[in-house]
Amino acid sequence: MSEINYGAAKILLIDDEDHLRNGVKRILELEGYNVDTAENGTEGIRKGVNGDFDVILIDLKMPDIGGIEVLRELRLQKPYSICYIATAFASYETAVEATKLGAEGYILKPFTSDELIHDINKGIQKRHLILESERLRKEREESLLELAFERSRLKAIINSLADGVIVINKNEEVVYFNPAALRLLNIHTLILKEKIRGKVSAEISGLMNEVAEEKVDSEKPRSIQLEIKPRGELYVEVSCTPVAGFDSMISGMVLVLKDVTQFKQLEQVKSQFVSMVSHELKSPIAATLGFLDIILNPNLNISKEQEEDFLKRSANRLRTLLIMVNDLLDISRIELNSVKREVVRVELASSIKDCIDFLGNDAAQKNIQIKNGIEFDRYFILADKAEVERVFTNIISNGVKYNKAGGELNIAARIDGSYIRLDFADTGIGMQKEEKEKLFSEFFRAKNEFTRGINGTGLGLSIVKKTMAHYNGKILVESEYGHGTTFSLFFPVEEKI
Repeated sequence: MSEINYGAAKILLIDDEDHLRNGVKRILELEGYNVDTAENGTEGIRKGVNGDFDVILIDLKMPDIGGIEVLRELRLQKPYSICYIATAFASYETAVEATKLGAEGYILKPFTSDELIHDINKGIQKRHLILESERLRKEREESLLELAFERSRLKAIINSLADGVIVINKNEEVVYFNPAALRLLNIHTLILKEKIRGKVSAEISGLMNEVAEEKVDSEKPRSIQLEIKPRGELYVEVSCTPVAGFDSMISGMVLVLKDVTQFKQLEQVKSQFVSMVSHELKSPIAATLGFLDIILNPNLNISKEQEEDFLKRSANRLRTLLIMVNDLLDISRIELNSVKREVVRVELASSIKDCIDFLGNDAAQKNIQIKNGIEFDRYFILADKAEVERVFTNIISNGVKYNKAGGELNIAARIDGSYIRLDFADTGIGMQKEEKEKLFSEFFRAKNEFTRGINGTGLGLSIVKKTMAHYNGKILVESEYGHGTTFSLFFPVEEKI
């Protein structure tokens, strides 16, 4: 088998968002790939069918033809091209449908360059194996190569698959398996001619019974999903297909095992997110209703001062609720790629000064000095001005809220490789390790002796991270509990976003 030449691989990007499509194209071309693009599903199908691409990256949501329909057509016309679905809004149902249509997997937005290139290389490897398998099949038909040689090649290909394969005969004895099957069943070994039922769960045995009762001429696979390792560490979809013999009776079965852990985790994250949103909405609404019930109850006879206090508290609760709803809408728009942006050349020092002025009263109340050390008219980025200023406001606001009275927030900029790096270093309360690990999760807020009485929705930094990913940038954080935190934003140097 020849060595794989990644640089010679042909990649097709199908995405309706110009900024993301061009950004990904630039990343892949820097790696030496031959990259073509399509700005909608219709153009993607035309180019995919007329060309011969190793890997095709398809956006799930496009205005003319959805990613699933594009995948369906390309798999029909180009079955040997490796297709990935790229999305930030995956559901378990679409994941299952895409997998059944033959998608290699999901590439979740936002992704890093390393994650993207890793998945592309995996796809090229599989494409290489598929083409090698097809070449061997044609060789066998044309020149009748020795059967032993063919079986050796086929075994090497199946053994390299990520999916597990087990073949059993009509006596339910194992006649073939690949290494992936052992991993996905979480067992150490299988022995040829060994009875399979002693090695698999009752659910898989039941699935085999159902298949045995089916008509052979239907060759219809049946499947189930199982939790193989506890606490959701490994979920596997097991498909069982009958193998017809010469007498139209079942001569055996093929079990195919696929790792669906990622899709199950997406489903769990969705459920947890709905639960968190419900809880966060319930608290301010319940508190506001409680205050209003007291005010409206004629039997309580509260004073004018108490009534005014309750109304102020209700207003604060509703204001917090409105901020959270707006943050949720921002997250939704980012994930659905529906944010309307006006990309201009943004002068960083001036934009950050505007954000500092906006937060001046908050800083003054805690006697915090904010020092803008960025040189004017030196650092520029291409972005939507209002959007990046929301990023700066969020970071600076955190540097004020979580700072100590009389503290400092120092802002600096420098060139770091191909990025403009902005550092926001405060002298505040800092974070513990476990808090830092959850920092960008929705609704996460650090809870310790220093954070009591500090208001917030726990969504700001999640929005910051998603926004930075859109601009092909990144955010890093360094913190020491009790001694301050430094947020570092990285924007590409004067590149077209």
